[in-house]
Amino acid sequence: MFVRILGQFRESVRTGSFVMTLHAEEEMADDLFTIFDVEQAILEGEIVERQRDSARSEWKYLLKGRASDARLLHVVAKMAPSGKMVIITVFGE
Repeated sequence: MFVRILGQFRESVRTGSFVMTLHAEEEMADDLFTIFDVEQAILEGEIVERQRDSARSEWKYLLKGRASDARLLHVVAKMAPSGKMVIITVFGE
C-alpha cells in the first residue's frame, strides 16, 4: 500500500532531497536517534498510515522502521510542492 509515495520518500533519502523540521530534529535528539537512523527507517520501513493535515489539507504519512540499533522508529513525512520530502517528526516506540 502507498507504493508510489514510499518510492518517492526513498528516492528523497538516496538523493538527499529532504528537509527536517526543527521539531523533528529536537524529537530525534530527545530519543537519541541519528539522521542515519531516520534514513534507514525510511529506506527499509513501511508506511502504516496516511493522515490528512486539517490545517493545510495535505497528506502526511506515518512510516515505521528500525534504527541502526534495531529500535523501532516512527517517521511522519510528506512531499512538499517543491518535490522535497519534509520530515515533520520522528519518535521511538
